[in-house]
Amino acid sequence: MRTKILLSSAIGIALVLLLIWIFSGKGTGKSGASITVAVKKGPMSINITTTGELQALNSEDIKGPFGMQNAGIYNVKISYLIPEGNVINQGDLIAELDKSDIMARIKDGASDLNKIESEYTQTRLDTALDMRKLRDELINEKFDMEEKKLQMDQSKYEPPSVIRQSEIDLEKAQRTYKQSQTNYNLKLEQNKAKMGEVAATLGKQEGKMEQLQSLMGEFTVKAPKSGMLIYKKDWGGRKIKTGSSINAWDPVVATLPDLSIMISQTYVNEIDISKLKVGQPVEISVDAFPGHKFSGKVKSIANVGEQLPNVQTKVFEVAISIDKKDTLLRPAMTTSNIIKTQTLPPSTLHVPLDCIQGSDTFNFVYARLNGKTVKQEVIEGLSNEVDAEIKAGLEEGDIVYLSSPPDADKISVNRLPKSIKEKFKKPSGISPHIPVTTTSKSVSASNSGIN
Repeated sequence: MRTKILLSSAIGIALVLLLIWIFSGKGTGKSGASITVAVKKGPMSINITTTGELQALNSEDIKGPFGMQNAGIYNVKISYLIPEGNVINQGDLIAELDKSDIMARIKDGASDLNKIESEYTQTRLDTALDMRKLRDELINEKFDMEEKKLQMDQSKYEPPSVIRQSEIDLEKAQRTYKQSQTNYNLKLEQNKAKMGEVAATLGKQEGKMEQLQSLMGEFTVKAPKSGMLIYKKDWGGRKIKTGSSINAWDPVVATLPDLSIMISQTYVNEIDISKLKVGQPVEISVDAFPGHKFSGKVKSIANVGEQLPNVQTKVFEVAISIDKKDTLLRPAMTTSNIIKTQTLPPSTLHVPLDCIQGSDTFNFVYARLNGKTVKQEVIEGLSNEVDAEIKAGLEEGDIVYLSSPPDADKISVNRLPKSIKEKFKKPSGISPHIPVTTTSKSVSASNSGIN
């Protein structure tokens, strides 16, 4: 019983001391004076962590109708689109497009075709009547010419004046007949040209109607081959779906990705882009399968940066290839990518990033050296998400503070010799790399981690 009483008293005293320590600020980490770490020596990985989105390296676009622009249709709405992720076979229905515009143009075209057909028929009848009349006149004039010739033959025993008059009448008849023959041939060519013009207009309108009918058939979109359907994204990154519109210049409705070769599309902050090289190894994890790890390599790095919506800094698009095919991987899955840009040797000194303070021209840590707390100037090297390389200013085992100790403004500064600073002097304009986590376009800027 006495042992139990002593034990209970000891526990009570310990709780009281703990509460006093917490409420005095020492247990909350407000001052940070007691939070220290030792400078470590050992290998250090320089990684860049990004968030990406899985995509197929190769894919085939499923396109809507071509030739909409020729029909005067520039935008068309998708009235039906099968759900994304469906596995489809060649020839399966993919989408139905709104046919109201094309049907209106077919109706107008049919009306124009009827009008042109009527004009063609009327012109053919008119020319047929004109040519029949001219042929009748030509026959009559031929008969008249033959009659005049007979009269002249019969007048050879008449007086010379009568003979001469007969000759004149025959010459007139012959001249009239030749003129009528010439006029007939000219009129024939004229009517042929007129009929050719009307026939060409009719043929053109018939061809237009055939194109419109064929184009309307393309408003029912079918799969060009088998695969998994993925919705196409528009210029703003929004997926095309039922109710969306496609335009005549880019009539893509959806895509069929080749799932045998997948990549993770990601974006890297401009601060870190100089660390990247094609071929660097990457450790990839997929949010949908936390226990699975995949290996890959940096496949390509964009030469030109871009500005993502609601993000202040420029980023560069980076494609990461995945080494092996895996049936678990699907387009649009979110990935976490650890790009291993460099591994520093075992002789590397490093401290937590939180220890380093200052600016580009003067970096320092609060350190406990020779029993005294000082602002120790340091030369910072490369860094990763956790630690920073220390090139000069500290030794292995030195004690440094994770945050500013009490009365930090009164602590003296311990500067490095000029010779050491000259040795590690960086070119103008280059500052230590501060690692950041970037994001893909599909991730909102509030969660991007780009500062």
